[in-house]
Amino acid sequence: MTSTYTDLGVELMVTGENAGTWGTKTNTNLNLIEQISGGYAIQTLNAAGTGANTTTLAKADGALGATVASRIIILGAESAQAITGNKIVTMPVLTENFYIIKNSTSGAYTVQLKAASGSGATVTWATTDKGWKVVYFDGVATNTGVYDTGFSTTDGDVTLTGTQTLTNKTLTAPKIGTSILDTNGAELLLLTATGSAVNELTFANAATGNAPSFTATGNDTNISINLVPKGTGEVQANGSGLATTGKAIAMAMIFG
Repeated sequence: MTSTYTDLGVELMVTGENAGTWGTKTNTNLNLIEQISGGYAIQTLNAAGTGANTTTLAKADGALGATVASRIIILGAESAQAITGNKIVTMPVLTENFYIIKNSTSGAYTVQLKAASGSGATVTWATTDKGWKVVYFDGVATNTGVYDTGFSTTDGDVTLTGTQTLTNKTLTAPKIGTSILDTNGAELLLLTATGSAVNELTFANAATGNAPSFTATGNDTNISINLVPKGTGEVQANGSGLATTGKAIAMAMIFG
């Protein structure tokens, strides 16, 4: 009998085989296992101008260097590789492993990860998704599927440069920059920081039968609220214009 190989290329030697080369082959196997555990590989997807195509990642039986036998894979290049069409990247059928993979391409095209054949599940980076994904190949015979585990820079993880939607998250004392924008990206509130500020506004909701409040709070004993319109604009309450002096506003709000 002769050697067989695992689905990632590790050589399984038969007892009594490879006399005189067993040590070399064993060292290669150990290095290959180390590569599978934490190896780093860069896989370019195409030369400039080739459009949509498929890149096949193949195993290398008993040899080092195969991209498919590396834990961390960069698709494209260390600095973004320009692509000119949607890309498909295939792994060998029967691959059963997990990978940390980054779509390092530029250009508004998708990159899809799938098994070399069959109709198993696939994972696709959208045209604007240039982040990392942790993916799992289930190794199902003839129909291997690949699954996005959800640990990625564009699927719920907050990053320094990414744009994410936070749902049901609690923000404790967040620091917000100079503005709060609406869902269209237009300015809703502008914020100005005051050095050594000690006074602020407190917004409070209310239970049934009570009114929510808009209150001046802070370290000082007496704190006014300053409402300042722009130009000839007015401070309004319930659609009616008010005078712009503090006392006049208060009287108008009380007596209408």
